[in-house]
Amino acid sequence: MPNTVAARSVATASAVPTDETAEPAGLHIKDDTPLRSSASNRIYAALDLGTNNCRLLVAKPVRSGFQVIDAFSRIVRLGEGLASTGKLSEAAQRRAIAALKICADKVKRRNVHMMRHVATEACRRADNTQDFVSRVFAETGLALDVISPQEEARLAMLGCQVLLPRNASYGLVFDIGGGSTELILVRNRPRGGEILAWTSVPWGVVSLAEAFGDAGPETSEYAEMKKLFASHLGAFEERANIRSKLGDGKLCMLGTSGTVTTLASLHLGLSSYDRRQVDGCWVPTKSLRTLAEDLSGLSVEERAALPCIGVERADLMLAGCAIIEAILDFWPVSQVRVADRGIREGILRVLMQRDGIAL
Repeated sequence: MPNTVAARSVATASAVPTDETAEPAGLHIKDDTPLRSSASNRIYAALDLGTNNCRLLVAKPVRSGFQVIDAFSRIVRLGEGLASTGKLSEAAQRRAIAALKICADKVKRRNVHMMRHVATEACRRADNTQDFVSRVFAETGLALDVISPQEEARLAMLGCQVLLPRNASYGLVFDIGGGSTELILVRNRPRGGEILAWTSVPWGVVSLAEAFGDAGPETSEYAEMKKLFASHLGAFEERANIRSKLGDGKLCMLGTSGTVTTLASLHLGLSSYDRRQVDGCWVPTKSLRTLAEDLSGLSVEERAALPCIGVERADLMLAGCAIIEAILDFWPVSQVRVADRGIREGILRVLMQRDGIAL
C-alpha cells in the first residue's frame, strides 16, 4: 500500500437561536426530584441513531464540564437501501433494535436521571418511520425523537464549539452523516458560538456510496459525487458569504464524522484509534487529499485491514472523502480541525444546563 497511508432537496436557514436551556423535544426524566436539587450527582444520557451509526454517551457533571462514564457505538446501517425503497428494511431495523437494546440496558444499569434519544436523516426520510419508532419503544422502552435538520445542526454545533480556537472569529462546522451532511457557520464568542447560518445537504456516506459505488478520485464517478454534493453548497454560500471570511485565520474549519476522525488517525499514523490524540488535532488539507488518493488505490479488503478503518467502514471511506474534498474545493483552507464529538455532546450540554449546571 502507499507509504503515505502506511506511515500515517436541501434545507437552509440563518440566524438560528442557540438557547441551550430551552426545553428539548423528546426529553425523558426518570423522577420527580426538583430539577435544581443535587443536580451535580445526577447521571445523564444522550443517544444518537443516525443513518449509519447508533451511539450512546452516559455522563455526569464535573467541574470542567462532564465526565463520560459509559459509551456505546455500533454501525447499524439503518438507512441501507432507503434510497431505492423509501423504507427502513426489516434487516436494518433488526440491527438497529439490537444495538438500542444494549443502550437501554446501559441506561437502566447506570440509573440515568435524564436522557434524550434522537434519530436523524434515515428516520426523517423513511415512509415507515412511525412504525419503526413504535417498534423501538415496544422492544426497548426507548422513545425516539426524530429531529429536524435545524435541530441536528444546533446540537452538532453545541457539541463541537469548545474546539473553536479563541483567535478565530468564525467557525465552519461540517458533520458528515450516513444520509445527510450538516454545515454550520458560527460566530465564535467567549461564552459560546452563535449560529449565523446552516444547511443540511441530503447526501451522506451511505447514500453516496449506494448511488455511486466504491469510486476513487481518479474515476468519473468520484468527480460526479463531488459535483453532486457541491451543487447544494452555492445557495448556502450566497446566504452565509463564507468566502469573505476566509484568510488571515479568521475562519476555522471544524470537521466531525467517522470519515474525518478516521482520516485523522491515518494522518497521525496510529496503530489503533485513540480519541485523546484525534479529538482537537489539526490535519493539513494537502494530507486529507493525499489520503483520499491513496485509499482509492486500495481494494475494500485492503482498506478494511488498515488500523482505524475496519470492515464496517471500508466501503464508505471514499464517499466520505468526496464530501470532504467538495467542501474544501468550495471553501479552501490550509487545515481542518478534527472533532470526535458532536450531537451527543450537544444533547448532554442541553440536559445539564436545563438542570442549572454551568458548563
